[in-house]
Amino acid sequence: MPVRSRLPARRRPPPTAATLLRLGIRLGLRVGLRRLGRLRVAPLRVAPLRPALLRLILVRLALLRLALLRPTPLCLALLSLAPLATPEARAQDLGHKILGAVGIDAGTQTPPGLYFATRVIRFDAGRLRDRHGDLVPIRGLDIDVVAAAFGAALTLKPPGAPYLGFAFSIPWADISINVDDPRISIDRYGFGDLFVQALKVGWRFPRVDLGAAYAFYAPTGRFEPRGRSGVGRGFWAHQFSLGFALYNPRERRTRASALLSYDLNRPKRGIDIRRGNTLQVQGGAGVRIAGGIDAGLAGFALWQVTDDTGADVPPILRGARDRVYGLGPEIDILIPALRLRLDLRAEWDFGVRSRPQGRILVATLTYVAWRPEPRGPALVPRPPR
Repeated sequence: MPVRSRLPARRRPPPTAATLLRLGIRLGLRVGLRRLGRLRVAPLRVAPLRPALLRLILVRLALLRLALLRPTPLCLALLSLAPLATPEARAQDLGHKILGAVGIDAGTQTPPGLYFATRVIRFDAGRLRDRHGDLVPIRGLDIDVVAAAFGAALTLKPPGAPYLGFAFSIPWADISINVDDPRISIDRYGFGDLFVQALKVGWRFPRVDLGAAYAFYAPTGRFEPRGRSGVGRGFWAHQFSLGFALYNPRERRTRASALLSYDLNRPKRGIDIRRGNTLQVQGGAGVRIAGGIDAGLAGFALWQVTDDTGADVPPILRGARDRVYGLGPEIDILIPALRLRLDLRAEWDFGVRSRPQGRILVATLTYVAWRPEPRGPALVPRPPR
């Protein structure tokens, strides 16, 4: 009779949350995609697919889209910064268009100087919309993103030439997506992708600002092809922008601006997915209400103009294109004695398709590190006739 060992059995360590998430998604997709749209075969009988299982499959596919396909606040390789500056200075876009990251001064031209900026963003949402704008029934959905971006911008004005601008920013983000089923919850954090504005060319006139820029996003943030960890996007992207601003003739105290951007996305590395290109507009209108305080209304719009492509795009998500609009108040506070400017903004999504619907809160603090000495006498604006 064999003798059993009395040594205690080696206990396996308990599975981590990431392991459970991977197993849950793999099992759900493997089982669900085989049954989706078909009948479930059981011994000696045939029964239709249970609605609860179908709903779970849709939830997992929706969250898979958030994790793998979306260059929105949820994948934050994407932060932008806006420098301020002098009392007449306005923000200059320093990063990827997180919708709502720039507001009433999105299309203005920054005066010459060196600027350092820090931007903090919070995005929260409890609803997810499908390609038709209908609500996806996800019980207990809670999306919470807190992000910060650090960057610098340099603007020069060579004699006889337009304004020349250069900038970069590095984002950090903490992303949490929770639902009633803990197997498909997501919690990740880390540095995102590097943003570099290679060149911005601009002009300032008494009543109009004009500008054009080229920027790119380098996939420096941590990225895993199946979305297990990291907040990087895993692909290069090119951004082409045109901006303008209109002012009233008296000291440029009232203004309206807009920034039009087109993002050209390259394929992801390690997975056969290429995000569709997007067209975005951000801007608003504001007025100086007292001293160094400006107030106004900011807004944005985004349209995905090409489909997501690649063999690894889930079939249920093929042909789905993002669309969103947003609107909300903004207040900007200048502190000339400290060379600081504080921008505060809140915007709410509407008209949403194929993405979460929520709210974004933005706070930007900008410091003017250097400004060139003015040449010649200062220009005094003429009184209106």
